[in-house]
Amino acid sequence: MNTQSITTPRRLVLALAAAGVLGAAATGAYTSANAVNGAAAAAPVAAAAAPVAGAPDFSAITARSGPAVVNISVSGITKTAASDDDGDDAQTAPGLQPGDPLYEFFRQFGAPGLRGPHQGMPGQPQPTRSQGSGFIISPDGIILTNAHVVQGAKEVTVKLTDRREFRAKVLGADAKTDVAVLKIDAKNLPTVPLANPKDLKVGEWVLAIGSPFGFENTVTAGVVSAKGRSLPDDSFTPFIQTDVAINPGNSGGPLFNSRGEVVGINSQIYSRSGGYQGVSFAIPIDLAVRVKDQIVATGHASHAKLGVAVQEVNQAFADSFKLDKPEGALVSQVEKGGAADKAGLQPGDVILKVDGQPIVASGDLPAIIGQTLPGKKVAIEVWRQGHAQELTATLGNASDKTQVAQADAPVAKGQLGLALRPLQPQEREVAGVSAAQGGLVIENARGPAAAAGIQPGDVLLAVNGVPASNVAQVRETVAKSDKSVALLIQRGEQRIFVPVRLG
Repeated sequence: MNTQSITTPRRLVLALAAAGVLGAAATGAYTSANAVNGAAAAAPVAAAAAPVAGAPDFSAITARSGPAVVNISVSGITKTAASDDDGDDAQTAPGLQPGDPLYEFFRQFGAPGLRGPHQGMPGQPQPTRSQGSGFIISPDGIILTNAHVVQGAKEVTVKLTDRREFRAKVLGADAKTDVAVLKIDAKNLPTVPLANPKDLKVGEWVLAIGSPFGFENTVTAGVVSAKGRSLPDDSFTPFIQTDVAINPGNSGGPLFNSRGEVVGINSQIYSRSGGYQGVSFAIPIDLAVRVKDQIVATGHASHAKLGVAVQEVNQAFADSFKLDKPEGALVSQVEKGGAADKAGLQPGDVILKVDGQPIVASGDLPAIIGQTLPGKKVAIEVWRQGHAQELTATLGNASDKTQVAQADAPVAKGQLGLALRPLQPQEREVAGVSAAQGGLVIENARGPAAAAGIQPGDVLLAVNGVPASNVAQVRETVAKSDKSVALLIQRGEQRIFVPVRLG
């Protein structure tokens, strides 16, 4: 499931938070998290409802929970890259040259794609080392961290604050949520209390403990900037955004609320420079616990999939589809043969609710679906042609590989500033658009359409969700519109809705 969201280079973001581990950032039965204090299995310990007056006592939180925060050292093997020809350098550390101060940092931590003068020939396997953080959630040695921290690990070493070191076993790692579970052979270990992130408030104080740049048990603090943030690359995680300073080595460490309970796992930063710039993201602990329970029980985590690509609904789209407000997830593509296709979802539908849970931003959809088990039946409320409808979908499995995307729709002329003509048979074959789907070629784009980014050569598939089979039909649909129209266009293999405000 794809969402149009912030377009930060996520590989670099993850690399910085992982202190040299470069790579990408679900769940199911929710059973327990109270093993934290050695108690019987239960839901994560609920946070107290009453807010703390003034700044919390950071020193007390650190003294109580700091001993349960661990340093994680990882050694593994990675394949080096000679140049941008194979894509490795550009993907892992875009723009970094040997003269750049960050180049040496990534080289020292063994980042894939960057090599020192004696690190072997291009394309040869090379040893790498990286560092991260984690925290103990049960006295018998269960530890939570990020999946990207232990990605490609051959050996994992956990170091406690009392300087004891243990060889850790990776019980499992889930790339979709960026959660990994480790186990060390020890007893009576210090643990952290867990909170319910739903009780966390924007503006509330939060505290991070981790090992930035290898400096163990470093404490940084800030506030919750936002909740439920969605990030690119098919993430199923509704992130907690904070302004807590997170640097290389902090990945996998705990984020505490003002009562000293863990609300999240520090995972990523948003950065244009390669360093911390005031925006960091944490995985909600309730999501991490559900993933942990599945990994401990089965060795892996399962994720449901609806099989759609969605976009944000902005004001222009809301006006086009006659929605009261710009909320929901606009379906731009439907996976052929997937759960959405079988349920009758169509490009141009706006998903408003799933099992009664409102979809405000498009990122809410993958977060809700991804936290559901495959095979579950869900009720989906959609907005189609100016009316609400309810469909039922049986969710698929996110690990299943299926053919992507199918859409039906086009664009228009008149106020739009488009010159259109029908697709020729050969053009239909190349574009993969059947005669029944209609489709018009844009020969020229001016005015509002050009300003919206429509280009000559684009294939126009639909207006406001209504397939465009001919120019007259497009004009008629546009004439019925008020402030704007939503045009479904195809450019190459990509299909996307474009909002165009009418002149």
